[in-house]
Amino acid sequence: MKKIFFIILGTFLSLTTLIAQTIVPVPFGDMENWQKREVKESGIIGGELKTLFEIAKGKTIKNNTPFVNKSSNWATSTAMAHVCGVYKGSVTIFPEKRGDKKNGTSARLETKLEQVKVFGIVNISALATGSIFLGDLVEPIKNTKNPLSKLNQGIPFTKRPSLVQFDYKFKNGNNGDRIMDSGFSKEDVPGKNGAEVSLLLQYRWEDADGNIYAKRVGTAWKRYYEDALDWVNNERVNVIYGDISQHKDFKPYMKLISENPLYAKNSMGEVVPIQEVGWALENETPTHMILRFSSGYGGAYIGAPGSAMWVDNIALGYDD
Repeated sequence: MKKIFFIILGTFLSLTTLIAQTIVPVPFGDMENWQKREVKESGIIGGELKTLFEIAKGKTIKNNTPFVNKSSNWATSTAMAHVCGVYKGSVTIFPEKRGDKKNGTSARLETKLEQVKVFGIVNISALATGSIFLGDLVEPIKNTKNPLSKLNQGIPFTKRPSLVQFDYKFKNGNNGDRIMDSGFSKEDVPGKNGAEVSLLLQYRWEDADGNIYAKRVGTAWKRYYEDALDWVNNERVNVIYGDISQHKDFKPYMKLISENPLYAKNSMGEVVPIQEVGWALENETPTHMILRFSSGYGGAYIGAPGSAMWVDNIALGYDD
């Protein structure tokens, strides 16, 4: 009898927890809106017409027009480069029909070796990891130096969610073995590849010279190393507030970002490093949110070729 009582009590408490949380979809996080872009690559590298996909609404963009998202806050690792007069398109994000959704799509984030071949002149490849994030990408890409400096990561945000929720699948490529391939050098990288979701809440400010500083208000960060070939629905990653360095769920990759900083636009329109200088108090109100999904981790040109993460139905949860 006592066992039955505790089962009923546990069920009631679980239901109470669910009822006490409000799930709010992130705009365009249902992956139902895709805008096409057509990039005509330069004749010297083959002259291929590539189709790029953005999480946005609108007519197909042609004529190698740099992309500015006018309908959503989402950006992708898909990009158009214009280096030394040569146009090149890199496609790592794809809309993909989802079997259990009527006429619905998900986003496929893919790690690929992008190749440039010109017979007798050049034959190079570089690793590109598929990522989607809130913010924007500065196009066209004019060089391969410091790729993170081309990304304006984060949007203004002053709420305090308790979790990020989403559906996902994951396939680890290359046996999970990571490499670094920048196009000019290639080497093995220690550590198994993993898909990654990170939600960082920051309190930011800017000095007179345009430098951006931030304290970390909240952290939800998780890596997925094992294949999940069937959809995992309503996956939840909790947001932990304040200094999490001593929290039981803390992992080293959740630390403050000092090396390889993320970047954001300052008030003068310049993209500068976000200097995370400390942990905020637990009750601090953020000014910005960074939300990112990726088929790999480790920085520019690092990952496992053939890895893919599928993402759908991204939302935030709030305690009532």
